[in-house]
Amino acid sequence: MTTYTAYSTLPDEASAAELAAAVEILEPTGVGCFEIEDGSGLWEVGAYFLDRPDETKLALLAAAHGAKPFVVSRVEDQDWVAQVRRELHPVRAGRFVVHGGHDREAIRINEIGLEIEAAMAFGTGHHATTQGCLLAIDWLRRQGLTPRRVADIGCGTGVLAMGAVKVWPCEAVATDIDGVAVATARANIAFNGLGPRVRVAQAVGYRHDLLRRGAPFDLVLANILARPLAAMAGDAARATAPGSYIVLSGLLTRQEAFVTQRYRAWGMTRAHAFRIGEWTTLVLKRHHKMKGR
Repeated sequence: MTTYTAYSTLPDEASAAELAAAVEILEPTGVGCFEIEDGSGLWEVGAYFLDRPDETKLALLAAAHGAKPFVVSRVEDQDWVAQVRRELHPVRAGRFVVHGGHDREAIRINEIGLEIEAAMAFGTGHHATTQGCLLAIDWLRRQGLTPRRVADIGCGTGVLAMGAVKVWPCEAVATDIDGVAVATARANIAFNGLGPRVRVAQAVGYRHDLLRRGAPFDLVLANILARPLAAMAGDAARATAPGSYIVLSGLLTRQEAFVTQRYRAWGMTRAHAFRIGEWTTLVLKRHHKMKGR
């Protein structure tokens, strides 16, 4: 089946959200907006259509919202699962290996396999931010951390929560703002036989009963983006106890100081950092005194 995509860019999140809402009038099968992860600060609005959209109306909507003209493309039907199986190679981060079912035999005896089904290859560990978080988990394990309660905020496929419960005798809560990500995480967690130890829910940030009841957490993993991470510093402090650790990822190295400063105001200091390319993963430790409050 042939589908069509339409993409435009704007300089900020609020404008992108407004344009995404306006595009709904054209009845797309899906529409969303997200920050482009290239350091430009731009936001992209993307829409999907079963039939070719009215490009005149798209142009008018873009002009009305001060956006770049939409680029409309035709997408031919593909066997996405077969393509992912060809392109999804095992990713190693410390002792962890994120892999598809077709690469189970690639796992060595001393490695920890995290299997992601090819049909659900959304956030499979190939991005530097996920790799950085897995390296952070492995580093904390080697430092002797033994958390009992773990939270994975912005869980995507649930790979970080799975990694935590595979190396520690702990329980985890994994949440994501996106319903597709939540369904994907549930499926992957069940497929890896970890369902009884990881509870999954759709939530905005830390706003969910599972997170409120589970707090204080000994370890929080949050692989999102720099701005929402900075905005949630206070929530992270309230969800943890002194001596807890917080792993932050999804930030460019140039954003590290900004994010660290926000968390320092809430009594957290940097314990370690992992840099892969232009991306940084921070490991912060929560201390007794919260300077911000």
